[in-house]
Amino acid sequence: MTSMWKAALLAGAAWGVAATTAGAQQQAPASTSGDLAVEQVVVTARRREENLKDVPVAVTAFSAEQLERQGASDITNLQQTTPNVTVQVARGSNSTLISYIRGIGQQDPLWGYEPGVGLYVDDVYIYRPQGAVLDVFDVQRIEVLRGPQGTLYGRNTIGGAIKYVTNRLDDETAARIKGTVGSYNQRDLLVSGKTPIGGGFSVGGAYALYKRDGFGKNLTTGAEHYDKDVQAIRLSAEYAPNDDLFFRLAYDKVQDDSNARHGHRELPTLVGAYPVLDVYDTQAGLGNDNSVETEGVSLTGQWAASDHLTLKSITASRKGHTSTVIDFDGTPVPTLDVPAKYDDRSFSQELQAVYSDDVIQGVFGLYYMNSQASGEFDTIAGNLGLAIADGGKVSTQSVAAFFDVSANFTERFKVSLGARATRDHKRSSTFRLFYLGATRTPFQGGVNRPILQVRTNYSATRTFSQFTPRLSASYELTDDLNTYVSYSKGFKSGGWDMRGDAIATPQTVDGYDPETVDAYELGLKGYLFDRRVSFASAAFLSKYKNQQVSTQVALGNTIASNIDNAGASTLYGVEFEGQARLTTNLSGTVALGYIHAKYDTFSRFVPGGAPNPLNPSQLIPAGGQVVNVADLYGFQNTPEWTGNVSLTWRGELAGGHLAVTPMVSYRDSYQQFEQPLPLLDQKAFTLVDLTAIWTAPGDRYKLTLTGKNLTNERYRTGGYNFGVATYNNSVIGFYGPPRTVSAGLELNF
Repeated sequence: MTSMWKAALLAGAAWGVAATTAGAQQQAPASTSGDLAVEQVVVTARRREENLKDVPVAVTAFSAEQLERQGASDITNLQQTTPNVTVQVARGSNSTLISYIRGIGQQDPLWGYEPGVGLYVDDVYIYRPQGAVLDVFDVQRIEVLRGPQGTLYGRNTIGGAIKYVTNRLDDETAARIKGTVGSYNQRDLLVSGKTPIGGGFSVGGAYALYKRDGFGKNLTTGAEHYDKDVQAIRLSAEYAPNDDLFFRLAYDKVQDDSNARHGHRELPTLVGAYPVLDVYDTQAGLGNDNSVETEGVSLTGQWAASDHLTLKSITASRKGHTSTVIDFDGTPVPTLDVPAKYDDRSFSQELQAVYSDDVIQGVFGLYYMNSQASGEFDTIAGNLGLAIADGGKVSTQSVAAFFDVSANFTERFKVSLGARATRDHKRSSTFRLFYLGATRTPFQGGVNRPILQVRTNYSATRTFSQFTPRLSASYELTDDLNTYVSYSKGFKSGGWDMRGDAIATPQTVDGYDPETVDAYELGLKGYLFDRRVSFASAAFLSKYKNQQVSTQVALGNTIASNIDNAGASTLYGVEFEGQARLTTNLSGTVALGYIHAKYDTFSRFVPGGAPNPLNPSQLIPAGGQVVNVADLYGFQNTPEWTGNVSLTWRGELAGGHLAVTPMVSYRDSYQQFEQPLPLLDQKAFTLVDLTAIWTAPGDRYKLTLTGKNLTNERYRTGGYNFGVATYNNSVIGFYGPPRTVSAGLELNF
């Protein structure tokens, strides 16, 4: 109830201040206060350039300069600065992305299981989460779109979308070199450059190298743990023979050779007397080999066919390969070891027609994607004397047609209508095999031996179709204030559980259905106090249906996996973001989010003879039954409150320009899984960061000092739960970075 009152007060305060100021500004038109006016932000949330104030969507946008002031090294920084957002490194990985927006996302990065938040680089969809923890370099801005974006961005943006926009080339020759050193022997290098060739043709590129020792050690192998060894490259060529034509060919590649990340045991081991370790240490015996490689090429063409019509084509091809190991038990013995390989590839083609005049603005488009995701992993169960091979692939052909049109009914009143029709055709093959011997199976390079038992072996085909509309109406209270209401529908495609055991869970061969969300939003955004303040506020309500829930639990001599349409829920909350120029030298930002996420139903099949989860003294009848455990379960990766406050002081120092930014971010307590697990669930915590940037006269060179997590908070970002004797009490936690300090020198030519 207290949280409800806080949320109501937050929304009421935002609307009250804005309404009062709106009345005053109608009497006296707003002026721009010169150097004290906040910067107006242009975004492409609706696939066309618009002032952020005019977009009837909850959007947070960060420029390259803002990201630098925040000390952002990769896109996981968005978790600290954006309301109701979780963006972090996946459990047991170094560069796999986990994203949640307003309670909706995907924790399980297994091939074939779709993400709930869409990631886009220059409007190209990043199909798989492996290698998607993008480092921040050569970036123009990052946009976070909260709420379903199914109309313009399609399937699997049911929670929202993250847009990573890289720098465009221009007609100037320039080069940049930046070196950074810091805690844990950090050594980073960034080299970028661009130059015009002539005749409207320009080329450019950027290379980044990130190296760092581990935050901890693998005490069994002696290797660094939580280290970083990443190389990334981006190359582009642009051709603009006249004002009406533009072409861009771009290539990117990321190679992550950081050591495997095994996590920390949260329970004492049942095998041997191993010491209590620091949270960044491990005694995993599986090894340290890890390699993640992703690359892609895209061609964008744009033609201004008239003053009102622009035609655009985006063609892209991407592929990725991962070879890694995860030691789930965290001990030298192979109690629960998982070597794994993943592969993916995709081709996409999008055609857009963007129209704009004084009355109508809109985009119309067609989309096609052909993709395949495959993989294989072993589960080496030492206490059972078994090795389990899981593998398969999922091929998807997706086609869609979409539009989003806005009409100006008056100078201040606008209505937008959009819709998307999507058809996914999927083909899947899945196998699960038992082998005697707690060593790698032949699929992972182990000794060739006969199969003990075929648990799963099937192929299947399904087609999923969905219509996702969007409707919004906006009204400009003044030239500086805009309010809107909207309805949107999103969906995440269905599929099959690639870990499914057809003997333990026969229904796995049928797959699972798409999930959908109906979202309602009310927003107010704009400028206050002669544009010295910009803000955006939103209140939202989402009805989430057919939720896909992924679980893995120990069951006899196997690990039972399920991806079920287990739940339906109601989510609501409010968000507020603001920027202010307090004085000529001082500015500040604030972001606050509240979300109430509650399951209405959460269906779980309980086998006969097992205790009833709702009444443990009562046993389930023979044959089992489905039980609604909604009151016992909660949302994962969804803290009730998130907040961020920062100040930036700017001044002159030694003839140059100095900017100092302290930042404090807060995340409320949250669960790692739907079922509460006190050993893994994270309590509320606060992070304190500080960045100081000194720029020399003429911008020829720049000095940067960055401190992250200065209070050295220990907080979990993920975990695994196999806390039974069969798997040696394997409850494993993964942790965010400790306190780090770095210094950088940038030279511009």
